[in-house]
Amino acid sequence: MNYLIGVDVGTTSTKAVLFDEKAQVLDSYKELYQLYRDGNGMAEQNPDDLTAAVEKVIHDAAERAKSLGGQVLAVSFSNANQSVILLDKNHQRLTRAMTWADTRAREVAAKLKATPDGADIYAQTGTPIHPMSPLTKLMWLKQTQPEKMAAAAYVADIKSYLFWKLFGKFRVDISTASCTGFFNMHTQDWDDEILKLTGITRSQLPEIVDGTTKETGLTPAAKQATGLDDETPFVYGAFDGALSNLGVGATRQDTVAITIGTSAAVRVATDHPVVDPEQRLFCYSIDRQRWVVGGPLNNGGDVFQWAANHLVDSSAAKSEDKSVYDVANEVIASVPAGAHGLLFHPFLGGERAPLWDANARGSFFGLNPLHTRADMLRAVMEGICMNIATVYDAVCDLVGKPASVTATGGFARSEVWKQMLADVLDVAVNIPESYESGCLGAVTMTMKSLGMIDDLDAVQDLIGSVGAYQPEQATVRVYQKYLPLFKQVEGLLKPAYSTIARLQQEN
Repeated sequence: MNYLIGVDVGTTSTKAVLFDEKAQVLDSYKELYQLYRDGNGMAEQNPDDLTAAVEKVIHDAAERAKSLGGQVLAVSFSNANQSVILLDKNHQRLTRAMTWADTRAREVAAKLKATPDGADIYAQTGTPIHPMSPLTKLMWLKQTQPEKMAAAAYVADIKSYLFWKLFGKFRVDISTASCTGFFNMHTQDWDDEILKLTGITRSQLPEIVDGTTKETGLTPAAKQATGLDDETPFVYGAFDGALSNLGVGATRQDTVAITIGTSAAVRVATDHPVVDPEQRLFCYSIDRQRWVVGGPLNNGGDVFQWAANHLVDSSAAKSEDKSVYDVANEVIASVPAGAHGLLFHPFLGGERAPLWDANARGSFFGLNPLHTRADMLRAVMEGICMNIATVYDAVCDLVGKPASVTATGGFARSEVWKQMLADVLDVAVNIPESYESGCLGAVTMTMKSLGMIDDLDAVQDLIGSVGAYQPEQATVRVYQKYLPLFKQVEGLLKPAYSTIARLQQEN
Protein backbone atom coordinates (compact mmCIF):
# COMPACT_ATOMS: atom_id res chain seq x y z
CA MET A 1 0.00 0.00 0.00
CA ASN A 2 1.23 3.51 -0.85
CA TYR A 3 0.45 6.64 1.12
CA LEU A 4 0.28 10.41 0.67
CA ILE A 5 1.02 13.07 3.28
CA GLY A 6 -0.74 16.43 3.29
CA VAL A 7 0.84 19.13 5.45
CA ASP A 8 -1.03 22.23 6.62
CA VAL A 9 1.41 24.91 7.82
CA GLY A 10 -0.52 27.34 10.02
CA THR A 11 0.03 30.36 12.23
CA THR A 12 0.49 28.55 15.56
CA SER A 13 0.71 24.90 14.53
CA THR A 14 1.47 22.52 11.67
CA LYS A 15 -0.55 19.38 10.96
CA ALA A 16 0.28 16.39 8.79
CA VAL A 17 -2.47 14.06 7.62
CA LEU A 18 -1.70 10.58 6.33
CA PHE A 19 -3.94 9.50 3.43
CA ASP A 20 -4.17 6.27 1.50
CA GLU A 21 -4.22 6.24 -2.32
CA LYS A 22 -7.99 6.80 -2.30
CA ALA A 23 -7.53 9.95 -0.18
CA GLN A 24 -9.04 8.35 2.91
CA VAL A 25 -7.70 9.78 6.19
CA LEU A 26 -5.70 7.28 8.24
CA ASP A 27 -4.12 9.46 10.91
CA SER A 28 -3.00 13.01 11.71
CA TYR A 29 -0.13 14.61 13.63
CA LYS A 30 0.24 18.11 15.03
CA GLU A 31 3.04 20.29 16.40
CA LEU A 32 2.65 23.70 18.06
CA TYR A 33 4.94 26.74 18.02
CA GLN A 34 4.81 30.24 19.41
CA LEU A 35 3.27 33.31 17.79
CA TYR A 36 5.12 36.36 19.11
CA ARG A 37 2.82 39.36 19.64
CA ASP A 38 2.96 42.84 21.15
CA GLY A 39 0.63 45.80 21.56
CA ASN A 40 1.83 47.50 18.36
CA GLY A 41 0.44 44.79 16.08
CA MET A 42 3.50 42.55 15.81
CA ALA A 43 2.65 38.92 15.00
CA GLU A 44 5.77 36.91 14.19
CA GLN A 45 6.91 33.29 14.00
CA ASN A 46 10.36 31.79 14.30
CA PRO A 47 10.71 30.12 10.86
CA ASP A 48 13.16 27.58 12.25
CA ASP A 49 10.66 26.44 14.89
CA LEU A 50 8.12 26.08 12.12
CA THR A 51 10.54 24.12 9.93
CA ALA A 52 11.29 21.76 12.82
CA ALA A 53 7.55 21.25 13.36
CA VAL A 54 7.04 20.46 9.67
CA GLU A 55 9.85 17.91 9.73
CA LYS A 56 8.50 16.33 12.92
CA VAL A 57 4.93 15.81 11.68
CA ILE A 58 6.18 14.45 8.35
CA HIS A 59 8.47 12.07 10.26
CA ASP A 60 5.58 10.86 12.45
CA ALA A 61 3.31 10.33 9.45
CA ALA A 62 6.07 8.52 7.55
CA GLU A 63 6.70 6.22 10.52
CA ARG A 64 3.02 5.38 10.59
CA ALA A 65 3.11 4.56 6.88
CA LYS A 66 6.08 2.25 7.47
CA SER A 67 4.28 0.51 10.33
CA LEU A 68 1.42 -0.21 7.92
CA GLY A 69 3.85 -1.86 5.54
CA GLY A 70 3.76 0.83 2.85
CA GLN A 71 5.75 3.76 1.54
CA VAL A 72 5.11 7.47 1.13
CA LEU A 73 4.54 8.41 -2.50
CA ALA A 74 4.73 12.18 -1.96
CA VAL A 75 4.26 15.07 0.47
CA SER A 76 2.27 18.20 -0.35
CA PHE A 77 1.66 21.54 1.35
CA SER A 78 -1.07 23.94 2.36
CA ASN A 79 0.19 27.10 4.05
CA ALA A 80 -0.90 30.37 5.59
CA ASN A 81 -0.16 33.20 3.16
CA GLN A 82 1.19 36.76 3.33
CA SER A 83 4.33 36.17 5.41
CA VAL A 84 7.65 38.02 5.01
CA ILE A 85 11.17 36.91 5.98
CA LEU A 86 14.36 38.82 5.12
CA LEU A 87 17.37 36.65 4.21
CA ASP A 88 21.07 37.38 3.71
CA LYS A 89 23.13 36.38 0.66
CA ASN A 90 23.45 32.81 2.01
CA HIS A 91 19.69 32.53 2.52
CA GLN A 92 20.15 32.78 6.28
CA ARG A 93 17.35 34.66 7.95
CA LEU A 94 17.82 38.21 9.19
CA THR A 95 14.35 38.41 10.74
CA ARG A 96 11.61 36.24 12.07
CA ALA A 97 8.58 35.74 9.84
CA MET A 98 6.06 38.55 9.84
CA THR A 99 2.83 36.55 9.59
CA TRP A 100 -0.43 37.47 7.89
CA ALA A 101 -1.69 38.69 11.28
CA ASP A 102 1.00 41.39 11.66
CA THR A 103 -0.62 44.85 11.39
CA ARG A 104 2.31 47.21 12.04
CA ALA A 105 2.09 48.51 8.46
CA ARG A 106 -1.38 49.98 9.03
CA GLU A 107 -0.33 53.62 8.56
CA VAL A 108 1.63 52.77 5.41
CA ALA A 109 -1.35 50.86 4.07
CA ALA A 110 -3.81 53.66 4.85
CA LYS A 111 -1.68 56.21 2.99
CA LEU A 112 -1.22 53.96 -0.04
CA LYS A 113 -4.91 53.09 -0.19
CA ALA A 114 -5.79 56.80 -0.22
CA THR A 115 -3.74 57.43 -3.37
CA PRO A 116 -4.73 56.70 -6.99
CA ASP A 117 -1.94 54.09 -7.00
CA GLY A 118 -3.83 52.08 -4.40
CA ALA A 119 -6.78 51.36 -6.68
CA ASP A 120 -4.47 50.60 -9.61
CA ILE A 121 -2.43 48.14 -7.55
CA TYR A 122 -5.58 46.35 -6.43
CA ALA A 123 -6.81 46.13 -10.03
CA GLN A 124 -3.51 44.56 -11.13
CA THR A 125 -2.95 42.23 -8.18
CA GLY A 126 -6.36 41.42 -6.71
CA THR A 127 -4.85 42.02 -3.26
CA PRO A 128 -6.66 44.61 -1.10
CA ILE A 129 -4.39 47.34 0.24
CA HIS A 130 -4.04 46.33 3.87
CA PRO A 131 -1.27 46.10 6.51
CA MET A 132 -1.29 42.31 6.31
CA SER A 133 -0.15 42.16 2.67
CA PRO A 134 3.58 41.62 1.99
CA LEU A 135 3.57 44.75 -0.19
CA THR A 136 2.78 47.07 2.69
CA LYS A 137 4.91 45.04 5.12
CA LEU A 138 7.96 45.61 2.91
CA MET A 139 7.11 49.29 2.52
CA TRP A 140 6.91 49.53 6.32
CA LEU A 141 10.24 47.74 6.75
CA LYS A 142 11.80 50.09 4.21
CA GLN A 143 10.67 53.06 6.33
CA THR A 144 11.30 51.71 9.83
CA GLN A 145 14.18 49.22 9.45
CA PRO A 146 16.21 50.44 6.45
CA GLU A 147 19.40 48.78 7.68
CA LYS A 148 17.78 45.34 7.58
CA MET A 149 16.29 45.99 4.16
CA ALA A 150 19.71 47.10 2.91
CA ALA A 151 21.26 43.88 4.26
CA ALA A 152 18.59 41.65 2.73
CA ALA A 153 19.75 39.79 -0.36
CA TYR A 154 16.50 37.84 -0.60
CA VAL A 155 12.89 38.19 0.54
CA ALA A 156 11.13 34.95 1.39
CA ASP A 157 7.75 33.81 2.63
CA ILE A 158 7.28 30.76 4.81
CA LYS A 159 6.76 28.42 1.79
CA SER A 160 9.93 29.47 -0.06
CA TYR A 161 11.92 29.45 3.20
CA LEU A 162 10.70 25.96 3.99
CA PHE A 163 11.63 24.58 0.57
CA TRP A 164 15.03 26.24 0.81
CA LYS A 165 15.65 24.47 4.12
CA LEU A 166 14.43 21.13 2.75
CA PHE A 167 15.94 21.21 -0.75
CA GLY A 168 18.16 24.28 -1.16
CA LYS A 169 15.71 25.57 -3.82
CA PHE A 170 14.32 29.12 -3.60
CA ARG A 171 10.87 28.76 -5.16
CA VAL A 172 7.25 29.49 -4.33
CA ASP A 173 3.98 28.27 -5.79
CA ILE A 174 1.87 30.64 -7.90
CA SER A 175 -1.01 30.55 -5.42
CA THR A 176 1.07 31.81 -2.49
CA ALA A 177 2.80 34.35 -4.77
CA SER A 178 -0.57 35.74 -5.86
CA CYS A 179 -1.35 36.90 -2.31
CA THR A 180 1.64 39.25 -1.99
CA GLY A 181 0.32 42.46 -3.51
CA PHE A 182 3.16 42.62 -6.07
CA PHE A 183 2.14 39.65 -8.24
CA ASN A 184 0.34 40.75 -11.39
CA MET A 185 -2.59 38.36 -11.84
CA HIS A 186 -2.91 39.25 -15.54
CA THR A 187 0.72 38.51 -16.48
CA GLN A 188 1.04 35.85 -13.73
CA ASP A 189 4.44 37.20 -12.75
CA TRP A 190 6.07 39.62 -10.32
CA ASP A 191 5.19 43.23 -11.19
CA ASP A 192 8.35 45.33 -11.49
CA GLU A 193 6.53 48.69 -11.23
CA ILE A 194 4.79 47.77 -7.99
CA LEU A 195 8.03 46.34 -6.58
CA LYS A 196 9.62 49.80 -6.89
CA LEU A 197 7.48 50.88 -3.91
CA THR A 198 9.30 48.34 -1.73
CA GLY A 199 12.85 48.97 -2.87
CA ILE A 200 13.39 45.32 -3.81
CA THR A 201 13.70 43.68 -7.23
CA ARG A 202 12.49 40.41 -8.72
CA SER A 203 16.02 38.99 -8.38
CA GLN A 204 15.51 39.00 -4.61
CA LEU A 205 12.27 37.03 -4.82
CA PRO A 206 11.72 33.28 -5.21
CA GLU A 207 11.07 31.73 -8.60
CA ILE A 208 7.33 31.21 -9.21
CA VAL A 209 6.34 27.61 -10.01
CA ASP A 210 3.08 25.74 -10.51
CA GLY A 211 1.47 24.21 -7.44
CA THR A 212 1.87 20.74 -8.94
CA THR A 213 5.64 21.19 -9.30
CA LYS A 214 7.61 18.41 -7.59
CA GLU A 215 10.89 18.88 -5.73
CA THR A 216 13.25 15.99 -4.98
CA GLY A 217 16.68 15.70 -3.40
CA LEU A 218 16.16 16.38 0.31
CA THR A 219 19.21 17.80 2.03
CA PRO A 220 20.98 15.30 4.31
CA ALA A 221 19.64 17.14 7.39
CA ALA A 222 16.08 17.15 6.05
CA LYS A 223 16.33 13.50 5.05
CA GLN A 224 17.32 12.55 8.59
CA ALA A 225 14.68 14.79 10.20
CA THR A 226 11.79 13.57 8.06
CA GLY A 227 12.81 9.92 7.80
CA LEU A 228 12.02 9.94 4.08
CA ASP A 229 14.08 8.85 1.13
CA ASP A 230 15.80 11.85 -0.45
CA GLU A 231 14.02 11.18 -3.75
CA THR A 232 10.52 11.35 -2.22
CA PRO A 233 8.77 14.13 -4.17
CA PHE A 234 7.48 17.16 -2.30
CA VAL A 235 4.71 19.06 -4.12
CA TYR A 236 4.42 22.81 -3.55
CA GLY A 237 0.62 22.97 -3.32
CA ALA A 238 -1.04 26.33 -2.61
CA PHE A 239 -2.10 28.72 0.10
CA ASP A 240 -4.57 27.38 2.65
CA GLY A 241 -7.67 29.26 1.44
CA ALA A 242 -7.34 27.98 -2.11
CA LEU A 243 -6.81 24.41 -0.92
CA SER A 244 -9.74 24.60 1.50
CA ASN A 245 -11.96 25.35 -1.50
CA LEU A 246 -10.43 22.47 -3.40
CA GLY A 247 -10.74 20.12 -0.43
CA VAL A 248 -14.50 20.60 -0.14
CA GLY A 249 -15.08 20.32 -3.88
CA ALA A 250 -15.82 24.03 -4.35
CA THR A 251 -13.94 24.21 -7.63
CA ARG A 252 -16.60 25.98 -9.69
CA GLN A 253 -18.40 29.30 -9.54
CA ASP A 254 -21.70 27.77 -8.41
CA THR A 255 -20.35 26.68 -5.00
CA VAL A 256 -19.25 29.00 -2.18
CA ALA A 257 -16.91 27.63 0.49
CA ILE A 258 -17.01 29.05 4.01
CA THR A 259 -14.42 28.26 6.66
CA ILE A 260 -14.94 29.12 10.32
CA GLY A 261 -11.98 28.19 12.44
CA THR A 262 -10.00 30.60 14.60
CA SER A 263 -10.62 33.13 11.84
CA ALA A 264 -13.05 32.76 8.93
CA ALA A 265 -13.28 33.11 5.16
CA VAL A 266 -15.77 33.12 2.30
CA ARG A 267 -14.50 32.05 -1.13
CA VAL A 268 -15.67 31.03 -4.59
CA ALA A 269 -13.60 29.61 -7.47
CA THR A 270 -13.69 31.19 -10.93
CA ASP A 271 -12.11 30.46 -14.31
CA HIS A 272 -10.99 34.08 -14.78
CA PRO A 273 -9.74 36.91 -12.55
CA VAL A 274 -12.50 38.97 -10.94
CA VAL A 275 -11.89 42.20 -9.01
CA ASP A 276 -14.37 44.02 -6.80
CA PRO A 277 -14.98 47.69 -7.75
CA GLU A 278 -15.43 48.41 -4.03
CA GLN A 279 -12.17 46.59 -3.11
CA ARG A 280 -13.94 44.43 -0.50
CA LEU A 281 -12.68 41.08 -1.81
CA PHE A 282 -9.44 39.44 -2.88
CA CYS A 283 -8.75 37.57 -6.12
CA TYR A 284 -5.93 35.03 -5.78
CA SER A 285 -4.74 32.09 -7.87
CA ILE A 286 -5.47 28.44 -7.20
CA ASP A 287 -3.38 27.49 -10.23
CA ARG A 288 -2.81 29.05 -13.65
CA GLN A 289 -6.34 28.25 -14.81
CA ARG A 290 -8.39 28.97 -11.67
CA TRP A 291 -8.76 31.82 -9.24
CA VAL A 292 -10.44 32.12 -5.88
CA VAL A 293 -12.46 35.25 -5.08
CA GLY A 294 -13.53 36.05 -1.55
CA GLY A 295 -12.80 37.65 1.73
CA PRO A 296 -10.89 36.59 4.86
CA LEU A 297 -12.22 37.59 8.27
CA ASN A 298 -10.00 37.94 11.32
CA ASN A 299 -12.81 37.11 13.70
CA GLY A 300 -14.30 33.63 13.89
CA GLY A 301 -13.96 30.93 16.50
CA ASP A 302 -11.54 33.05 18.51
CA VAL A 303 -14.36 35.49 19.27
CA PHE A 304 -16.65 32.66 20.37
CA GLN A 305 -13.80 31.40 22.56
CA TRP A 306 -13.47 34.86 24.12
CA ALA A 307 -17.22 35.01 24.81
CA ALA A 308 -17.37 31.51 26.30
CA ASN A 309 -14.40 32.21 28.59
CA HIS A 310 -15.78 35.54 29.83
CA LEU A 311 -19.55 35.10 29.78
CA VAL A 312 -19.95 31.49 30.97
CA ASP A 313 -19.70 30.67 34.68
CA SER A 314 -16.71 28.33 34.65
CA SER A 315 -17.51 26.95 38.10
CA ALA A 316 -21.01 26.00 36.95
CA ALA A 317 -19.57 24.32 33.87
CA LYS A 318 -17.12 22.40 36.03
CA SER A 319 -19.87 21.26 38.41
CA GLU A 320 -21.79 19.88 35.41
CA ASP A 321 -18.60 18.25 34.09
CA LYS A 322 -18.88 20.23 30.85
CA SER A 323 -16.60 22.62 29.00
CA VAL A 324 -17.48 26.30 28.89
CA TYR A 325 -17.99 25.85 25.13
CA ASP A 326 -20.56 23.11 25.62
CA VAL A 327 -22.40 25.26 28.15
CA ALA A 328 -22.23 28.27 25.83
CA ASN A 329 -23.81 26.27 23.00
CA GLU A 330 -26.61 25.07 25.27
CA VAL A 331 -27.29 28.61 26.48
CA ILE A 332 -27.28 30.02 22.96
CA ALA A 333 -29.78 27.40 21.83
CA SER A 334 -32.14 28.50 24.61
CA VAL A 335 -32.23 32.17 23.46
CA PRO A 336 -34.49 33.21 20.55
CA ALA A 337 -33.05 34.48 17.27
CA GLY A 338 -32.17 38.15 17.51
CA ALA A 339 -31.01 37.83 21.15
CA HIS A 340 -33.91 39.99 22.34
CA GLY A 341 -32.79 42.91 20.18
CA LEU A 342 -29.04 42.80 20.82
CA LEU A 343 -26.37 43.07 18.10
CA PHE A 344 -22.66 42.35 18.38
CA HIS A 345 -19.94 43.43 15.95
CA PRO A 346 -17.14 40.86 16.40
CA PHE A 347 -14.13 42.97 15.45
CA LEU A 348 -11.94 42.02 18.42
CA GLY A 349 -8.87 41.62 16.19
CA GLY A 350 -9.43 44.42 13.69
CA GLU A 351 -10.97 43.19 10.45
CA ARG A 352 -10.07 42.30 6.94
CA ALA A 353 -13.04 41.77 4.61
CA PRO A 354 -15.22 43.67 4.11
CA LEU A 355 -13.80 46.60 6.16
CA TRP A 356 -10.06 46.11 5.66
CA ASP A 357 -9.52 48.15 8.81
CA ALA A 358 -6.93 47.01 11.36
CA ASN A 359 -8.37 49.56 13.83
CA ALA A 360 -11.87 48.03 13.89
CA ARG A 361 -13.07 47.10 17.38
CA GLY A 362 -15.89 44.98 18.76
CA SER A 363 -19.09 46.36 20.26
CA PHE A 364 -22.52 45.44 21.58
CA PHE A 365 -25.38 47.56 20.24
CA GLY A 366 -28.82 47.77 21.81
CA LEU A 367 -27.97 46.79 25.38
CA ASN A 368 -30.72 47.46 27.90
CA PRO A 369 -31.32 46.43 31.54
CA LEU A 370 -33.25 43.33 30.51
CA HIS A 371 -30.38 41.75 28.60
CA THR A 372 -28.48 38.86 30.19
CA ARG A 373 -25.22 37.05 29.61
CA ALA A 374 -27.25 34.47 27.69
CA ASP A 375 -28.41 37.18 25.27
CA MET A 376 -24.85 38.39 24.92
CA LEU A 377 -23.61 34.89 24.10
CA ARG A 378 -26.28 34.50 21.44
CA ALA A 379 -25.50 37.94 20.02
CA VAL A 380 -21.80 37.06 19.75
CA MET A 381 -22.44 33.94 17.67
CA GLU A 382 -25.01 35.80 15.56
CA GLY A 383 -22.53 38.65 15.08
CA ILE A 384 -19.89 36.28 13.74
CA CYS A 385 -22.46 34.84 11.30
CA MET A 386 -23.72 38.28 10.25
CA ASN A 387 -20.18 39.44 9.62
CA ILE A 388 -19.68 36.39 7.40
CA ALA A 389 -22.98 37.26 5.69
CA THR A 390 -21.65 40.71 4.73
CA VAL A 391 -18.77 39.04 2.87
CA TYR A 392 -21.07 36.38 1.42
CA ASP A 393 -23.33 39.14 0.08
CA ALA A 394 -20.33 40.88 -1.49
CA VAL A 395 -19.33 37.61 -3.20
CA CYS A 396 -22.89 37.19 -4.49
CA ASP A 397 -22.85 40.78 -5.77
CA LEU A 398 -19.73 40.01 -7.78
CA VAL A 399 -20.27 36.49 -9.15
CA GLY A 400 -23.95 35.75 -8.52
CA LYS A 401 -25.77 33.73 -5.89
CA PRO A 402 -24.37 30.19 -5.69
CA ALA A 403 -26.29 26.96 -6.07
CA SER A 404 -24.79 25.67 -2.83
CA VAL A 405 -22.65 26.58 0.18
CA THR A 406 -20.20 24.21 1.84
CA ALA A 407 -18.81 25.08 5.27
CA THR A 408 -15.95 23.58 7.26
CA GLY A 409 -13.93 24.32 10.36
CA GLY A 410 -14.13 23.92 14.09
CA PHE A 411 -17.53 25.61 14.22
CA ALA A 412 -19.02 22.42 12.74
CA ARG A 413 -18.80 20.79 16.19
CA SER A 414 -21.70 23.06 17.24
CA GLU A 415 -25.20 22.09 16.09
CA VAL A 416 -26.65 25.49 16.97
CA TRP A 417 -23.92 27.29 15.04
CA LYS A 418 -24.40 25.22 11.88
CA GLN A 419 -28.13 25.88 11.87
CA MET A 420 -27.60 29.56 12.64
CA LEU A 421 -25.27 29.99 9.64
CA ALA A 422 -27.92 28.49 7.33
CA ASP A 423 -30.57 30.80 8.81
CA VAL A 424 -28.48 33.99 8.61
CA LEU A 425 -27.42 33.29 5.01
CA ASP A 426 -30.86 31.93 4.04
CA VAL A 427 -29.26 29.10 2.11
CA ALA A 428 -28.72 25.38 2.62
CA VAL A 429 -25.31 24.77 4.18
CA ASN A 430 -23.49 21.50 3.47
CA ILE A 431 -21.06 20.24 6.11
CA PRO A 432 -18.54 17.55 5.12
CA GLU A 433 -17.85 15.04 7.88
CA SER A 434 -14.09 15.37 7.38
CA TYR A 435 -12.50 18.60 8.64
CA GLU A 436 -9.24 18.02 6.75
CA SER A 437 -10.16 20.11 3.71
CA GLY A 438 -6.82 21.94 3.41
CA CYS A 439 -4.74 18.77 3.55
CA LEU A 440 -7.14 16.98 1.19
CA GLY A 441 -6.79 19.87 -1.25
CA ALA A 442 -3.01 19.60 -1.03
CA VAL A 443 -3.13 15.84 -1.60
CA THR A 444 -5.44 16.37 -4.60
CA MET A 445 -2.74 18.57 -6.14
CA THR A 446 -0.23 15.80 -5.48
CA MET A 447 -2.47 13.23 -7.15
CA LYS A 448 -2.64 15.43 -10.25
CA SER A 449 1.12 15.99 -10.14
CA LEU A 450 1.74 12.22 -9.98
CA GLY A 451 -0.78 11.46 -12.75
CA MET A 452 -3.18 9.67 -10.38
CA ILE A 453 -6.02 11.98 -11.53
CA ASP A 454 -6.42 14.04 -14.69
CA ASP A 455 -8.04 17.15 -13.25
CA LEU A 456 -8.52 18.81 -9.87
CA ASP A 457 -12.30 18.44 -10.26
CA ALA A 458 -11.74 14.76 -9.47
CA VAL A 459 -11.72 15.84 -5.81
CA GLN A 460 -15.51 15.49 -5.98
CA ASP A 461 -15.04 11.72 -5.91
CA LEU A 462 -12.70 11.88 -2.91
CA ILE A 463 -14.92 13.79 -0.50
CA GLY A 464 -16.70 11.72 2.13
CA SER A 465 -20.28 12.01 3.35
CA VAL A 466 -21.85 15.45 3.71
CA GLY A 467 -24.63 16.65 6.02
CA ALA A 468 -27.00 19.48 5.06
CA TYR A 469 -28.67 22.19 7.16
CA GLN A 470 -31.74 23.84 5.66
CA PRO A 471 -32.69 27.40 6.66
CA GLU A 472 -35.72 27.65 8.95
CA GLN A 473 -37.87 30.33 7.37
CA ALA A 474 -39.33 31.73 10.61
CA THR A 475 -35.79 32.37 11.85
CA VAL A 476 -34.68 33.64 8.45
CA ARG A 477 -37.33 36.36 8.65
CA VAL A 478 -35.92 37.49 12.00
CA TYR A 479 -32.42 37.78 10.64
CA GLN A 480 -33.64 39.61 7.54
CA LYS A 481 -34.68 42.39 9.91
CA TYR A 482 -31.44 42.45 11.88
CA LEU A 483 -28.82 42.04 9.14
CA PRO A 484 -29.49 45.45 7.50
CA LEU A 485 -29.20 47.07 10.94
CA PHE A 486 -25.94 45.20 11.55
CA LYS A 487 -24.54 46.70 8.33
CA GLN A 488 -25.90 50.16 9.12
CA VAL A 489 -24.30 50.28 12.57
CA GLU A 490 -21.05 48.94 11.12
CA GLY A 491 -20.97 51.90 8.74
CA LEU A 492 -21.77 54.39 11.49
CA LEU A 493 -19.01 53.13 13.78
CA LYS A 494 -16.30 52.85 11.12
CA PRO A 495 -15.14 56.51 11.36
CA ALA A 496 -14.59 56.11 15.12
CA TYR A 497 -12.41 52.99 15.00
CA SER A 498 -9.11 54.81 14.51
CA THR A 499 -9.80 57.07 17.48
CA ILE A 500 -10.66 54.26 19.89
CA ALA A 501 -7.67 52.24 18.68
CA ARG A 502 -5.37 55.19 19.37
CA LEU A 503 -6.82 55.69 22.84
CA GLN A 504 -6.36 52.02 23.63
CA GLN A 505 -2.71 52.23 22.57
CA GLU A 506 -2.21 55.19 24.88
CA ASN A 507 -3.46 53.12 27.80
